[in-house]
Amino acid sequence: MKKPSILIQPPKRPIISHPVVIHPDWRCPANIHACVTTRIGGVSTPPYDQLNLGDHVDDVPAHVEKNRALLCAQLNLPVEPLWLQQVHGTTVLNAANAATNVSADAAFTNQNNVVCAVLTADCLPVFFCTEEGTAVAVAHAGWRGLAAGILQLTAKSLNANPEEILCWLGPAIGPKVFEVGSEVREAFIAEQSASAAAFIPTSENHWLADIYALARIKLSSVGITQVSGGDECTFTDAERFYSYRRDGITGRMASLIWKV
Repeated sequence: MKKPSILIQPPKRPIISHPVVIHPDWRCPANIHACVTTRIGGVSTPPYDQLNLGDHVDDVPAHVEKNRALLCAQLNLPVEPLWLQQVHGTTVLNAANAATNVSADAAFTNQNNVVCAVLTADCLPVFFCTEEGTAVAVAHAGWRGLAAGILQLTAKSLNANPEEILCWLGPAIGPKVFEVGSEVREAFIAEQSASAAAFIPTSENHWLADIYALARIKLSSVGITQVSGGDECTFTDAERFYSYRRDGITGRMASLIWKV
């Protein structure tokens, strides 16, 4: 798979002790709390600088532990997040009774003070909540999981009418730089012909894919239309975001959601 030719030089980053996070701009109930971390505000050193929260990328374990502690303190989290071992699959866990580091790519809960989390560095984090604030979820959607139905299965876990579910699409690799092969395009079109509109040809057997548009199509297929977000690009914003496509060896951001 050919990588885009865009080269991004990460800027020099001042050391900031506290984590810097992004809060979703969505119409969620007051009892729902959600955020996405940036790379700003931790103790990891290059190439993981600064707030790397992934413990599987060969960063110094003590740095990851410190970053996670800083985040928990900054957000005043009720408990440690449920950290998943993500495998680009379709398993959705009940975060209230799951063990940490279990293989899964999404988590949900209908209980208070249970923190669901996924880690990303180009893949799409998708937040879910019900209009009444009775349940929340978050999914890690790389193209494989997205094509296989991770979002539809996560929505089903909320046990709510689709028209009562709200979604927010977090930072992911943008449509101007996410180049994929024909096998990716064909996997989506085989499920839903409307997905063809989310791909723009670049060269023979290569396409630019709009992961945000593909997510909206998947959500719409199960009746979810209250979807916001989808306007960030992890690849081109090197100051705020990690990007595996851009850097190869890099850290991970966290997307967290819980209810009180």
